[in-house]
Amino acid sequence: MLFGQSVFQSVLERLKEEHPEVEDEEPSYRVRGLGAAFVAAQSPSDDVRASGVMSAYMDIAGETPPSPPEPEPAEEPAIEQEPVMPAHLSRIDPQEVSEELALSEDETVASLHEKRRLFAKANHPDSVAAEFRDNANIRMMIANLLIDEALRRLKKQDTR
Repeated sequence: MLFGQSVFQSVLERLKEEHPEVEDEEPSYRVRGLGAAFVAAQSPSDDVRASGVMSAYMDIAGETPPSPPEPEPAEEPAIEQEPVMPAHLSRIDPQEVSEELALSEDETVASLHEKRRLFAKANHPDSVAAEFRDNANIRMMIANLLIDEALRRLKKQDTR
């Protein structure tokens, strides 16, 4: 490395000394060798040939070529209705959630996890309309609290 120059600059200087003819060229910002387009242009006759091939194939198979699908008529925008809260989301009392979970003394860790998963599937706040997310959050918090408490009780019984 020369003093005051980086390795890159010194390599450039050496290349300029070795190949002085390259310096005279106009800088080009094109990639050489990619003069042709990547995708070949299609002529209208290509479609005609393709349909001729298809009809020849169908003649051999003994079938008639399928007709192109008809465009569907434009649908009228649906009138947005106010979302209706599912009945289970109105039950936010801990006693009601507990009855819904139906926790018993015979629960195992696996059964409690399964109940949590099923309850979350039916009540998760992300699966309901925005207006009902508060109730869904409350229900999920109560259910998680009840299931966590049941898991703690099971853990205490196992340590005895």
